[in-house]
Amino acid sequence: MTADPAKKPSVLFVCVHNAGRSQMAAGFLTSLARGAIEVRSAGTQPSHEVSPSVVEAMADVGIDISGEVPKELTTGAVQEADVVITMGCGDECPVFPGKRYEDWELADPAGKGIESVRPIRDDIRTRVEALVTELLPARHADAQ
Repeated sequence: MTADPAKKPSVLFVCVHNAGRSQMAAGFLTSLARGAIEVRSAGTQPSHEVSPSVVEAMADVGIDISGEVPKELTTGAVQEADVVITMGCGDECPVFPGKRYEDWELADPAGKGIESVRPIRDDIRTRVEALVTELLPARHADAQ
């Protein structure tokens, strides 16, 4: 019996406003996983738009997140995720037994210019690359 190809890992990135860190992480994971991982992002207090400097920083590396809209974190989104990665939302994020949680300590790009956002973006990319290697070990082995 083969594994269900429709069942792929699901990752939820959560930050307060869903306008910076979680959007960059989702953009990188969507790009790197090429459909092999279900990717979501949300915020505990979503903003009205993704930060323009974040959109610009991602465009610098060829990832267009200009069409993304901050979304509110729902209990359902957390329940559906295999991995929940929080970024500065503290106790506002719901916790469910049996879920894998990681808290990535990252500077908040809110209100910062492009030069300050780029190092945050690069830190997120490194973390997302490690996550892809972990969640898709067969793909990583094939690339060797």
